[in-house]
Amino acid sequence: MQNRFLEGTLVIPGFVLEELQHIADSSDLLKRNRGRRGLDILNKIQKELPIAVEIYEGDFDDISEVDSKLVKLAKLLSGMVVTNDFNLNKVCELQGVAVLNINDLANAVKPVVLPGEELTIQVIKDGKEQHQGVAYLDDGTMIVVEGGRDYIGKNIEVVVTSVLQTSAGRMIFAKPKLLEKAL
Repeated sequence: MQNRFLEGTLVIPGFVLEELQHIADSSDLLKRNRGRRGLDILNKIQKELPIAVEIYEGDFDDISEVDSKLVKLAKLLSGMVVTNDFNLNKVCELQGVAVLNINDLANAVKPVVLPGEELTIQVIKDGKEQHQGVAYLDDGTMIVVEGGRDYIGKNIEVVVTSVLQTSAGRMIFAKPKLLEKAL
């Protein structure tokens, strides 16, 4: 938003703030940190961005689910939902509500990686399947390395074998270049 991707007024519903506060008060450390981070980000948006921010104090007492309230509010205001929640994105699409999926925006500006390209990566951990290793690009994109388990903690060259792109993110599949030469 600092790059002015959005125009108009950003409406933050009070019921979203209440949910974030509830999460920030959680006894679960991970939830508590996520809730606090969400509140910090909203505070930063309100103070620093050159966009009008409005707190919507209304609520929909007949609806208990926050996502459903967001969809109803967007319809009521003829607004758009901005989210990184894959399921909320789908619900908005099904209900005819305009939605900007932040993951789609991030994916659109990520560099394109094609099968056959070579990358130098550091294998960080085991993959889900036997013999797999996992690495990440600087932008957070996961790389699943077939036969990469033996290279955990090492920098290796890999050859991209395929790329899977979804609204939930992008995954790159690769194999070590060393194996490529041996074949």
